[in-house]
Amino acid sequence: MELKFWGVRGSIPTPAPENLGFGGNTTCLELRLGNGEVVLIDGGTGARKLGLDLIHRAAGQSIDIDILMTHFHWDHIQGIPFFAPLYNPANHVRFHTTKAASEVRNILEGQMTHPYFPVGFDLLAAKRDFCTLAGAPSHTLCNGGLKVYPFPLNHPQGATGYRLESNGAVIVHACDHEHGDPSLDHVIRTHAEGADVLVYDAQFTPEEYDAKKGWGHSTWLEGVKVAKDAGVKQLVLAHHDPSHTDEFLRTVLDSARQHFDQVIIAREGASVIL
Repeated sequence: MELKFWGVRGSIPTPAPENLGFGGNTTCLELRLGNGEVVLIDGGTGARKLGLDLIHRAAGQSIDIDILMTHFHWDHIQGIPFFAPLYNPANHVRFHTTKAASEVRNILEGQMTHPYFPVGFDLLAAKRDFCTLAGAPSHTLCNGGLKVYPFPLNHPQGATGYRLESNGAVIVHACDHEHGDPSLDHVIRTHAEGADVLVYDAQFTPEEYDAKKGWGHSTWLEGVKVAKDAGVKQLVLAHHDPSHTDEFLRTVLDSARQHFDQVIIAREGASVIL
């Protein structure tokens, strides 16, 4: 598997010069499987450039894609109206969430209604399906090539993390999570057990967190603790705060590496290959 980051920022896009090293687009990740199939995680503003890249790679062929949604706060859906594959009738896009299909459709339609957007969601040409990840501990996508285990996160209005398994490789995505709920902290550790890669919410530093309790985000230090407890091979700190510049994020990385060697900062355009 290859995991590529197209958007790494939390809360709001930050297209400022001091942020361009790590990136200013909001959350969007691409998982490429060995058979060429693609799964996305979230549709933040990074989805715009990803959509264009998918079209280029398809070279005129139709695009069939799955999107795993963690939740529906704006920073995770802002790129969907600008996701170019949705405008081609030859393409097929499936949205997977733990919510009811009708609720998901209503949410996505809502951000594209008048006067917020000139094109209604119902006018998008691609075939769209809304799939509920419920009723079983795991689900299979990509013709059975990817096994998906959703799990709950501690976040205002709720969010979903994912353990993704394919051919013995494991990636866990746990962003938009606030540590401190013992049961949900245990759930994350259980799902992260032995993972090759853990992408973890590190929006705040431990010092910042005291003033941010209840906002729904965690710290690099908690990410390190989860990685150690679960035996994770590679920790990726993500969902960067809008106020954290490239220079600041480098200091975060230095601090984290004093506690855990195998840690990196999520960077737009960068990939982790398993």
